[in-house]
Amino acid sequence: MINQKKTGYTADQIADWYLSKSNMSPKKLQKILYYAYAWVLTLTNDDINHLDNKLFDNNFEAWAHGPVIYSIYEEYKLYGYNDIPKYEGNIVKLPDDISDILNQVWDEYGSFTSDQLESITHQETPWINAREGLSPLASSNKVITDKDIFECYIERVA
Repeated sequence: MINQKKTGYTADQIADWYLSKSNMSPKKLQKILYYAYAWVLTLTNDDINHLDNKLFDNNFEAWAHGPVIYSIYEEYKLYGYNDIPKYEGNIVKLPDDISDILNQVWDEYGSFTSDQLESITHQETPWINAREGLSPLASSNKVITDKDIFECYIERVA
């Protein structure tokens, strides 16, 4: 496990990191950020009662189309269903262990479309739990909890 507390990065910095790899739609970016956050949370914390290591401080909300960080939505909503151009600026320098996790996420999920990623998140307990009692298309800003994220993905690691 990584001996650190919060990594000190922002969701914007991690978004730029992924956008430097490829252009993608805002919805796909949201799902890639969700999996990056989930994997870092799961792989860098020892147990569900001590979830101090986080990729960034932003919360994911359980929107109808999957996990969303509101500030990232606001930043990229003008693109709609179109791709955000590939980021050509400077990206944050990440420690090797974090960079390795983010690259693994990209290798695992980067080839999926935004609709495929939405479908995958809709089948997983963190999003399902946060949407409990809501109709499929209902608006919601319910937060997907770190405990639900950790509990879901640690089962896959063990």
